[in-house]
Amino acid sequence: ELNAAQQKQGRNKAINDTSEPGSTFKIITLSMALNDGAVKPSDTFYCGGSLLVTGDKTPRHCWKTTGHGSQTLTQALQHSCNVAFMQIGLKVGAQRFYDYCEAFGLMNASNDPDAQLTGDTGIDLPGESGSLWWSKNTFCNPDSKSQLAAASFGQTFNITPLQLITAVSACVNGGNLMKPYIVKETLNSDGSVASKTEPTVVRQVISAETSKTVCEMLEKVVGDKVEGTGKNAYVAGYRIGGKTGTSENVAKEAETGEKQYIVSFIGVAPMDDPQIAILVLLDNPSNDCGVYVSGGAMGAPTVAKMLSDILPYMGVEAKYDSSDKQVVDKTVPKLAGMTQAEATEKAKTEGLTVRFVGSGEKVTAQLPAANTVVAAGSQLIAYCGEEVPTAELSMPNLAGLSYSTARQTLASYGLYVRATGPVSDPASVTVSSQTITAGTKVKPGTVVEVTVIDTTNQGRY
Repeated sequence: ELNAAQQKQGRNKAINDTSEPGSTFKIITLSMALNDGAVKPSDTFYCGGSLLVTGDKTPRHCWKTTGHGSQTLTQALQHSCNVAFMQIGLKVGAQRFYDYCEAFGLMNASNDPDAQLTGDTGIDLPGESGSLWWSKNTFCNPDSKSQLAAASFGQTFNITPLQLITAVSACVNGGNLMKPYIVKETLNSDGSVASKTEPTVVRQVISAETSKTVCEMLEKVVGDKVEGTGKNAYVAGYRIGGKTGTSENVAKEAETGEKQYIVSFIGVAPMDDPQIAILVLLDNPSNDCGVYVSGGAMGAPTVAKMLSDILPYMGVEAKYDSSDKQVVDKTVPKLAGMTQAEATEKAKTEGLTVRFVGSGEKVTAQLPAANTVVAAGSQLIAYCGEEVPTAELSMPNLAGLSYSTARQTLASYGLYVRATGPVSDPASVTVSSQTITAGTKVKPGTVVEVTVIDTTNQGRY
């Protein structure tokens, strides 16, 4: 729905704007470390909140300044732990880390070890920018591990969004770095194919076995509703993986003196057969929106909404387990003509409840209307001979309420709620925004759509 100018601006940012990738880069660090044998899934790492490395005068801090304590490799990824990933980068070593970044297409080789390197993807668009990397001599200086430590968790170097998602795609597609392209094919006026772009493998960067392990771990970043920092990207019925990112815009801070952030999330699905990767970046989002500024609270829900629309369109079938079935929004059945006993049983079957108004033998009308989508556990109102009220109601303010509380609050008004994104636990996810402004006059039976996020374990990850 973007106009031409907006599309061009978005395209230009994707290929021209370089910035720190932040914690989304940890996918690449993890992939190279596993592939090189520097770490194993069974390894553990300790985070005390900071780590001092050779070449630094002061320790580098984890986003959780009190530390994560002892954690497995998977938990370090789930927690987006900076300290653990510095340790992982140090295990890989500066020379191998640099070689892998070159293999992932983040820089072009140079015979001059003192040259500051850049790289591009070769996409079929004009004016693509390159990355901003240290020279090899600077990065591989044995007297300083500072650059390696910072790069391990995605700080102090710049790459384009297109470079980032291309490299991450290689981590999850079986290990192949692909040359990105815009146009799949062009058609003649009669519908025949005039030209077609065939996918091109640039090189294999990691093994298929390593890629499979990375996919399994990324799925736990989203699927683990307790420890996963990407849990707001969860979509019921689908296997989603991904990684959060929050990086400081150091150029803007130097210019204005104010802290500015770029928050991001990379989502991949389905994790048993990856077919799509999405990178969303939000440039300098405001705290005024009422949502904590981080990739987990802002970027992840955005990707979840997109995947919830895209995956069904692609023909990927949702497979609900028992916990999914309890929380996914429900379609309201038609109750008209049923007895109260029949209506009660029908609502129960659909994961809903029903309240009766009137003393008639059968249901004559209902709120909301049949085929409306509402939150699981919503209470329908069945009218048995009574007239449906028509007086307008004032929409309550739902911001800050849990999804289950919002549902209950609206029920007392004869109003209903549904989520525009995923719901992992109705009692723990919180409403961040609503499509109908509080105070707006609405008719009984109106359904308001809300965006929900899990606000536990907040941090700049």
